[in-house]
Amino acid sequence: MIESKFSLKKFNTFNIDIETSFFYPCKKENDLINFLNSDFVKNRNIFVLGGGSNVLFINDFDGVIINMQNKGINTVAENDNEIYIRVSAGVLWDDFVIYCVTNNYCGSENLSLIPGTVGASPVQNIGAYGVEAKDIIHEVLAINIKSANKKVFSNKECKFNYRDSIFKNELKSKYIITDVIFKLSKKKNYKTEYKDIENELKNFKNIGLKSIRQAIINIRERKLPNIKDFPNVGSFFKNPVIDIDKYYSLRQKFPKLVSYKVGENKIKLAAGQLIEMCNWKNKKEGKVGVYEKQALVIVNRQGANGKEILEYSRKIQESIFEKFNVIIEKEVTII
Repeated sequence: MIESKFSLKKFNTFNIDIETSFFYPCKKENDLINFLNSDFVKNRNIFVLGGGSNVLFINDFDGVIINMQNKGINTVAENDNEIYIRVSAGVLWDDFVIYCVTNNYCGSENLSLIPGTVGASPVQNIGAYGVEAKDIIHEVLAINIKSANKKVFSNKECKFNYRDSIFKNELKSKYIITDVIFKLSKKKNYKTEYKDIENELKNFKNIGLKSIRQAIINIRERKLPNIKDFPNVGSFFKNPVIDIDKYYSLRQKFPKLVSYKVGENKIKLAAGQLIEMCNWKNKKEGKVGVYEKQALVIVNRQGANGKEILEYSRKIQESIFEKFNVIIEKEVTII
């Protein structure tokens, strides 16, 4: 059922009261195909919205918001070592992680408690604690918005990169993801090298998928605000990647810079540290602020609108460029 002049306040984790001209909750793939073939969608702007956990609305949306609400988790193939699971786009990401952990399938546990839906995971190539969605995605099933034809994208065809994919670039707004097929391991293949995880796991007697998931949850709950208390989208910025020569030059001036090697000649910096070094942590301006426990998180403190949040984020970007000559890009999608 299509709804008009629909408030998206409950469909974005910044809790911004913005309207869309039309809202279409879709529960079945065939319904989506019929909808895309209808005269109603012709010459209208279309945006696919999942859980709204990586979106900043700055204006009312003049067009149709499609919200995938299809559900389903099914095994499509397996062998002694691996299992392939097809998951509908409308499934909550953390519900999928719970399913994997409960059934002893390795691969998704480090991505516990990440908000949003499964359909959004390939677009953003979500990641945390040394694991990215691309590591477990086998195929992405999607429908072309213009032709309503189905297409299957292999992992390689998705062109995954750090918080990036083909769906954010060449194919932006051209396809709607309906399902994702994940490849998970039946064998123990834990990734616990991060210092925070290692320290947290010391509190558990046995190390397994359930304890790793709980450790990740404990860490995230300590560091990140509850969206009910402080509406936010998690990490607002990407960690910047710079040339190694520029990194060594910065290290002379800022010897305590946190860094991670990316390939042979690139270094990834910690955006949160850069923000903190520019004194933005727990800094408030009007109705917006940076969270006191995690500098990467911008919070909507008192009913700010999207434009106020965007302007605040630009000030952070400008101060970091001025101090470090480094550009930090927004991770959030601006609509």
